[in-house]
This record gives sequence, C-alpha cells and structure tokens, in this order.
Amino acid sequence: MTALRPPLPAAAGLGLGVAAVFEPGPEPAGPAEAAAAASMPPKRRLEFLAGRRAARRALRAVGLECGEIPRSGRLPVFPPGRAASISHSAGIAVAVARAPGRDLPLGCDLELCPLPHGAARLVLRADEEALLGDAGAPAWSVTELFSAKEAAWKALVGPDGEHPAGPMGSLRDLRARPEGDGLRVCARAEPAHAVRVRVVRVGAGVFSYVVGRAGAPG
Repeated sequence: MTALRPPLPAAAGLGLGVAAVFEPGPEPAGPAEAAAAASMPPKRRLEFLAGRRAARRALRAVGLECGEIPRSGRLPVFPPGRAASISHSAGIAVAVARAPGRDLPLGCDLELCPLPHGAARLVLRADEEALLGDAGAPAWSVTELFSAKEAAWKALVGPDGEHPAGPMGSLRDLRARPEGDGLRVCARAEPAHAVRVRVVRVGAGVFSYVVGRAGAPG
C-alpha cells in the first residue's frame, strides 16, 4: 500500500485514501453499510468495506469527516458537501476525494493485474490503435488505457448514473488521446464532454485518476 502514493496535485484539490481488505476490524460504519455488506459474498463484502474506508480516508485528507457511506444501486451515496470515487483491485482499495468548495469531476481506477494485449479490442476503436505505439509516438499499454477510460467513465457519469452525453455501452464509446503528461478522454457522442486523466504506474499495474475537465478538442 505504501507504494500507492501518486502525486495528487494540491492545485487540483484532491485527496487520496488507501485501504486493504486484510486490515483488522473491517466493520461497517453504520446500519446502511452493514445491510449492504450483509447481502454480499465474503470477498465482495471485504472489498466493499475496504472501499468505504479508503473513501473516508480520502475525505479526511481534504479536511472532511464522513460516517457511513450507503449505496444506491452500485453507486455510493455521500452526505452533502462530500464526494469521492472508489476503486479496488487485488485486495487493495483506493479512493480520490475533492476538497470543499471545488467543483471537480471525480474518477479513479486501480488495476494491479496487467491486461493482455488482446484485450485492446474491448477497450479501443480503430482510431485509437496508434496509442499502443507507432513510429515516433510513445506507447500506452492496454492496462493504462483501460484504467484511464474507467476513471473517465466514472467522472463523466451524472449523479443519477446517466451519462449527460447520452447512452454508452462500453469503454469503446469513450475516445482517448494524449494531452500533456496524461490523456484526454471524451464521450464520442459529445467530444466537448471530456476530462483529463493522469496515469501512474504502480508495480506491474496502474492507477488512474481524473485531474479536471478538458477544454474543447483542438
């Protein structure tokens, strides 16, 4: 867990929280969390509770306290004035929260198990294949592109679970392109609806998080 300390820029107003499923005392923080956890298989229950601990730690990193975090469908429900994005992989949960008063899109994704090259067809369309490497261009791995799109997907979704740009069935409905030291990811149906994503390598895996909205495509 100590290796997962990516540089979250203070200017972006973000806080990071990390938790592990094997931490002692993974108890629910309240009755709503307990009820949700009770309906889950053991492995999923531990991931769920670790994710909630990571979210509370991320919020604490930006000066906010938070009790239990229930859910609506698959989405976490935070008290007013608090928001975070949660991800987990291989027994580790991570969350990114925004500071008070900041209107920032939130999204993060942790992938500690690399994806095979053949998974590219599930993530990319033909106009993105050059991201995997061509003459004179730096290459992105399938894992990095998958993770970046997962983080962007969460950031682009509305509070009701719907994408303002319209229905999207898979990550291939998002388009990624390099921008600065990260990626610009937009909804294909509405290219102006876009976010900037930073991708950090963590051992053999990656951690991606949204750092803000992206400007109009050039």
